Amino acid sequence: MDYKAKKQYGQNFLRDRHVLGKIIEAAALSTDDKVLEIGPGLGALTDLMLPRAGLVRVMEVDSELVERLQGRSAANLVIHQGDALRLPWKELLLEPPYKLVANLPYNISSQVLFKILEHRPLFSRLVLMFQKEVGDRLCAPPGGKDYGILSVHCQLWFEIRRVTIVPPGAFVPVPKVDSVVLAFTPLATPRAVVADEPFFRRVVKGAFGQRRKTLRNALLGAGFVESELRAALDVAGIDGGRRAETLNIQEFAALSTALAGSDKGER
Repeated sequence: MDYKAKKQYGQNFLRDRHVLGKIIEAAALSTDDKVLEIGPGLGALTDLMLPRAGLVRVMEVDSELVERLQGRSAANLVIHQGDALRLPWKELLLEPPYKLVANLPYNISSQVLFKILEHRPLFSRLVLMFQKEVGDRLCAPPGGKDYGILSVHCQLWFEIRRVTIVPPGAFVPVPKVDSVVLAFTPLATPRAVVADEPFFRRVVKGAFGQRRKTLRNALLGAGFVESELRAALDVAGIDGGRRAETLNIQEFAALSTALAGSDKGER
């Protein structure tokens, strides 16, 4: 490989053919599909998708890698140079839905997930690589240390399946941690009714903001009014002495709805 990975971009290039095959299998591509790939790197995954999909759009921030990608002659490859977190997805991803298939740069994977959540209607399927630690959090059920903000938001909207565990040796340069490929399938109906998504996100963030504190104290610390919080907990049937990691998605939704009904529950 005559390219030196740049640490500032979190670059670890997937080279293992078996793992690449697992990703392609999970994506279940057809020539009718449009695909988005974030961080295509040297193009190992891109090259496997181009003959299988109708259109492949890639977002790459590294100008040197963009030049390499431009050397491909595929007519169904569209390259968008720039930071995926800053590029205007709604303007670029024309005629959705898309399948998002990517070995995400690990230094921005959580931020990319939140952007995906904001743009859910654009996607029919996600097949994404994460550090195993992040993957464990995404799949975690309530009650454990791995369950948190990402678990709640992603499981609200998606069925998440582990495709394969990926050892460090599958990448160049070799990372220090294991990775995991996850497949996300949008749920026909979300696991709970969330009327006000921004407010729901604030409640979940506040609840997990101080994990060692009780739910009541964590939300008070996040700026919610004590009297309104007490009333909302009663309406939702939730003991404020519990900790955030014990609440399931339906309970977070019920609490959010109850708090929203008390003038947003904020100071």
